[in-house]
Amino acid sequence: MAKKGFLTEALKKHFGFDSFKGNQEAVIQNILDGKDTFVLMPTGGGKSLCYQLPSLLMEGTAIVVSPLIALMKNQVDAMRNFSEDNGIAHFINSTLNKAAIDLVKGDIKRGKTKLLYVAPESLTKEENIEFLRQVPVSFYAIDEAHCISEWGHDFRPEYRRIRPIINEIARRPLIALTATATPKVQHDIQKNLGMMDAAVFKSSFNRSNLYYEVRQKNQNIDKEIVKYIKGNEGKSGIVYCLSRKKVEDFTEILKANGINALAYHAGMDSQTRGGNQDKFLMEEAEVIVATIAFGMGIDKPDVRYVIHYDIPKSLEGYYQETGRAGRDGGEGKCIVFYINKDLQKLEKFMQGKPISEQEIGKQLLEETKAYAESSVCRRKILLHYFGEEYTEENCGNCDNCLNPKKQVEAKELLISVLETVQTLKDKFKADHIINILQGKKTSGIISYEHDDLDVFGTGKDEDERTWNTVIRQAMIAGYLDKEIENYGLLKLTPAGKAYLKNPVSFKITKDNDFDEEDGVEETPVRGGASCAVDPVLYSIMKDLRKKISKRLEVPPYVIFQDPSLEAMATTYPVTIEELQNIPGVGAGKAKRYGEEFIQLIKRHVTENEIERPEDLRVRTVANKSKLKVFIVQSIDRKVALDDIALTKGLEFNELLDEIEAIVYSGTKINIDYFLTEIMDEDHIEDIYLYFKESETDDLEAAIAELGSSYTEEEIRLVRIKFLSEMAN
Repeated sequence: MAKKGFLTEALKKHFGFDSFKGNQEAVIQNILDGKDTFVLMPTGGGKSLCYQLPSLLMEGTAIVVSPLIALMKNQVDAMRNFSEDNGIAHFINSTLNKAAIDLVKGDIKRGKTKLLYVAPESLTKEENIEFLRQVPVSFYAIDEAHCISEWGHDFRPEYRRIRPIINEIARRPLIALTATATPKVQHDIQKNLGMMDAAVFKSSFNRSNLYYEVRQKNQNIDKEIVKYIKGNEGKSGIVYCLSRKKVEDFTEILKANGINALAYHAGMDSQTRGGNQDKFLMEEAEVIVATIAFGMGIDKPDVRYVIHYDIPKSLEGYYQETGRAGRDGGEGKCIVFYINKDLQKLEKFMQGKPISEQEIGKQLLEETKAYAESSVCRRKILLHYFGEEYTEENCGNCDNCLNPKKQVEAKELLISVLETVQTLKDKFKADHIINILQGKKTSGIISYEHDDLDVFGTGKDEDERTWNTVIRQAMIAGYLDKEIENYGLLKLTPAGKAYLKNPVSFKITKDNDFDEEDGVEETPVRGGASCAVDPVLYSIMKDLRKKISKRLEVPPYVIFQDPSLEAMATTYPVTIEELQNIPGVGAGKAKRYGEEFIQLIKRHVTENEIERPEDLRVRTVANKSKLKVFIVQSIDRKVALDDIALTKGLEFNELLDEIEAIVYSGTKINIDYFLTEIMDEDHIEDIYLYFKESETDDLEAAIAELGSSYTEEEIRLVRIKFLSEMAN
């Protein structure tokens, strides 16, 4: 037993902290006493210190089994920062070549290494087992231990082989650590690791600084997230998506809207992926868009928001991912976008897996659905899921508590549910109970002859949503329990049995409705002055355009075309970024001519007390952007325009449409190499002069004025040259 105060002194000496957090000291003491230890501690609670400090105080090398290579590197770097000797901490995984592994083994043999991080895959290799048998092991730490359990959200078969392997190396004390484990997962981990007698240290899962919110997912989700991120400029955030493709597409959308975002998913090469993680840590990027592969153990304390573009597959996963927000105790906003059909998609993905696995997956999705749709305190639901009771009525830091719904009396409905569960002797799931109450003659009901029960059809006046609400809130109240490991069977608790003998008032709040996909795609601003919402502003901007055109000696349309002015008079852009969201305005034009227009719009908005439409049209990354890039690059390489059209399967006039769109949005290109090949120099000069002196860029007016000596294609080509040189 270590002397009182000894551990605090060691903490100060090695890590510079004056005091321990939560259970840390008791956990460390238990390891020093040579006992198996199980640690349940939420993200940001300081799990790593629980094995780092004792490794420095004990004889030999501590072996840490860790699932993520990126996490190992971060942890080793952090340990080396606390020590004068780099040999103090090492890792062995697939990224190291033989020479590097030999160096690591040399440091371990010399007794310099106190902490060795090993990937579970590396631990199973025969040569590593053979080497570790010669090493004096102080203890084993199994980090992210929920990976052991098939009930966890990140099941890894290699983790289930850890116990036999460490028995082969050397029997030493074991510490298992996780930030997410339901009672079922905890039992599964302890059983698999052969540590049923371990001392269990469980910290509260409540992260009071995190704000939880569920939003309706609709067609405008991209716009909503862009708007949210822009409203939190300068803050670090993570956006989680389910698929790699969505990660890449949405990263491009954020970049197109001037947001410094990077992608992260398992399909990227490790160098790019690691580089993007480092840039995020070093604040060279504001936002990471990622699949769940990102962030296990990432030590960035000031992530201010975590947005889920798609609903996660389980509440374990959701808790783990939201746990990356506000690890310094500061603000952490956790927003998830939900629509029921996303869950149906996830359920389809499970087809083809073994039936037992599908059943587990369905139960986990059911819990996620309950969390999303419920109008009860989100904190209460999350903590209940992890086996912790939250007694406050209102947490004051989730959407449901900040906008509470009216409660309705449901005493008789609860009695009906409890009596039905009791009649069925705790052997059926919620959907079966609801079918009985609603009087539905499903194949299951008929085969069990449950349509003969007295309770059959007694609740047909209530809809399925209401019955689900009663069951979910009865579970939180402790009257019902759900056996997830037994395919979600509902059973009556002692409190439920007592309630039936002596019923009291039971109030529920109806679930939120997320069934309908509301919101329609915004229509882009079309041409014609009649479209301008603010004719006064439109007129003032036309005057400004004329003034600038005279000053720069270019026709007004070269600066901004009429449809662009109409759009400005509709959405009132007041920054260069917002101006770039206007159709026909690229980055070049916005920077070149934008400032005076922005100042004018700002003044107009202030003087007339105009409320701007907040949701400016979000710039989308159309597939055409790839074509645009190809065209610009080909012109830079002086590829003949007819060859470009041929390569892309375009008619020549279609290619000219594309090139015109490019120059009208402010990109400068040079097609002289092509013009001088196909046109007479005098012809080029005549057409160029016409556009220089004309008040309009209208093609028909140009054809009428220039006469039949010039073809339409020639006029369009010279107009492209003129616009590019004069406007851009």
